[in-house]
Amino acid sequence: MTAYADYTPLTFHDAARRFTDGNDSPRAYLERCLETIAQREPVVKALVTTNETGARAAADASAARWKAGRPLSPIDGMPVGIKDLLETKDMPTEMGCAAMKGNFPKRDNAGVWALRQAGAVILAKTVTAELGGAQPGPTTNPFDPARTPGGSSSGSAAAVGANMMPAAIGTQVGGSIIRPAAYCGNFALKPTQGGINRGERLATSQSTHGPHAGCLEDMWQTATEMAKRCGGDRGSLGLMGPDRLPAAIKPDQLIVLETEGWAEVDPATKAGFAKVLGQLEAAGVVVIHRADHPFVEALEKAIANGRAICNGVTSWENRWYQRGMLDAAPDGISARGQATLTRAEAMTPDDYRSNLLARQQAQLAHMAVASLADAAITLACPGPAPIWSGDVAGQPLAPRPTGDFVFNAPSSMLFAPVVTVPLMSVGGMPVGVQLMGQQHEDARVTGLARWFWENLRRVATPA
Repeated sequence: MTAYADYTPLTFHDAARRFTDGNDSPRAYLERCLETIAQREPVVKALVTTNETGARAAADASAARWKAGRPLSPIDGMPVGIKDLLETKDMPTEMGCAAMKGNFPKRDNAGVWALRQAGAVILAKTVTAELGGAQPGPTTNPFDPARTPGGSSSGSAAAVGANMMPAAIGTQVGGSIIRPAAYCGNFALKPTQGGINRGERLATSQSTHGPHAGCLEDMWQTATEMAKRCGGDRGSLGLMGPDRLPAAIKPDQLIVLETEGWAEVDPATKAGFAKVLGQLEAAGVVVIHRADHPFVEALEKAIANGRAICNGVTSWENRWYQRGMLDAAPDGISARGQATLTRAEAMTPDDYRSNLLARQQAQLAHMAVASLADAAITLACPGPAPIWSGDVAGQPLAPRPTGDFVFNAPSSMLFAPVVTVPLMSVGGMPVGVQLMGQQHEDARVTGLARWFWENLRRVATPA
């Protein structure tokens, strides 16, 4: 285990510069990743399966391309993990669920296909919470094995945080990219809704794919290389922006969003976030709070029930396929998963419509603040990753064993792009700060995040 204060993330873009002169190679880079996996995986448990043979072959092919001066893309040779909700032609896709054990469709998700076309080395399937929901997998936090890595992209976040690989793909419906990234010290992009083609994962209206990475360069490059090849969802414009990491953009004004999670934030995390805001103000950035403008107050009110809205929308949209799965395998879904299905089956079409209307109203409120500021800033999680030792027999199931997605629900329901930046630590554990833009401002938000990383100091507060 590496203490977060001593943590240096694994990066790829700088290593790739050495591939052309022979001072490094994709195969050598991969072998270093495999060595780290051998050291860290027994405790972190981020991976479902690895394809070492296929990865080595892909790395050798990449090395030949770099030697010939013809790499397929800047991420040619990058080892990447794929969340085990997404299909891969060379590894099973079991979705963290007993009912899906042995599922092996032997085809690639659109995003996975795009990564291969860009020369990336598909190294492993990463652990997901069951069906992308709330039932945790075995993964532990890379900086404290007693704590959760977050969910549902637990394995992707932890694998990057443990330096097993420089990037991994996660998915988010409520908070499953941004929260685990915040808990594991990653950079991560949750794109505008539909920004990266979901392929077979089109069941829910809020699901998005996005990368976790050890640096902004690798995060953006992974996302844009995927989008350039597979585009966005059907009917969507897809992720747009430059071929390389956007230039840093200093914000003039930022909206501070409290969200419904502010009351749940611990004092140390609030103090750390206040220091981040203080650095911004010292740099001349105008910080706008909810009391400063009626449009900001209206947005806060529109997202004040974000958790319930996200849960209502997603539960309704998942109920049919999960009911069919449970009917076919009565013991194939956990008690926590079955409880979620029971609540979903108690909903009516009008319940679903009410959630959709609330989501639409919130999106309008978000559009209304576009002229006020460059972006919104808020915490990416309520505090450090909570300690999780498992459910206790005879006791009620813990409501949120992978942590609270309260700060992530707004961007999910607003269809907005978010970048999380590991700017804080509390009690020695990472805590992320997120920047949220208007729809299709993925590149702009990434440019703002770059300015943050290059100009603000990381804040550390005791627990």
